[in-house]
Amino acid sequence: MSLALAPGRASAQDGFKFGLTPVFLSNDLELLALLRAYLTEAIGEPVELVSRRTYQEITALLVAGQLHAAWICGYPYVQFKSELDLVATPSWHGKPLYQSYLIAAAGRPTGRWQELKGDIHAFSDPDSNSGFLVTRALLAENGLKPEGFFSRSFYTYGHRNVIRAVASGLAQSGSVDGYVWDVMREMEPALVDQTRIVRRSEWLGFPPVASPRALAGDPRIARLKEALTAMAGHEQGRKVLALLRLDGFVAAEPALFDTIAAKVDAVRRFG
Repeated sequence: MSLALAPGRASAQDGFKFGLTPVFLSNDLELLALLRAYLTEAIGEPVELVSRRTYQEITALLVAGQLHAAWICGYPYVQFKSELDLVATPSWHGKPLYQSYLIAAAGRPTGRWQELKGDIHAFSDPDSNSGFLVTRALLAENGLKPEGFFSRSFYTYGHRNVIRAVASGLAQSGSVDGYVWDVMREMEPALVDQTRIVRRSEWLGFPPVASPRALAGDPRIARLKEALTAMAGHEQGRKVLALLRLDGFVAAEPALFDTIAAKVDAVRRFG
């Protein structure tokens, strides 16, 4: 479902290109097929789902105008806020919010995040809010850096992979998207139950769908927004939401991501 994009901006002749980052539970072929079919019908032209290994690759394509829209993370949205428009934000358990979890092995008697000092730690992606920034900001607020707190850290480039790394002992602790951990606990309990939550962050803006500001006024973006926010009212849309374990999508204001922006500032100030 992912094709190489030619240089230049996405055009009407190319069809509608919708990007997906690793925050999305994208290994489910049924889910991807249903999502593409639903969006194709709603937007009125063929939709191509574009995925890449890292957040940075999808964000770069989006900012360059080579994608019409993408489901990204709050961290890159904050970084490129002046160049992106919010389209819609998922609603989970009735709110457009989620948390970051610090996790460790299930049998480890760890009660405080400070006890993770000296660990081999798994991050998801350097541009992930829940899989990197939240932990980086927590350390900065306490006068610490990852390289001084953990003995070693590495990126798994996927929240599922963070869970797998901790469950298998490849990492002693990890930073993971709480939505992904909770959904995977339902879908793959034998794996996730090998880990436990050491710390939950405050509630943060859920990873949004965004579009390039250069496409403001494009009727296809308006149709995308309508399709997402009305998804719970359509039979095929409800099937997509059920697979995602989401309530639906809602219109949100940029201020929803101010807490993430504050974490970016805290890290910058600390250096």
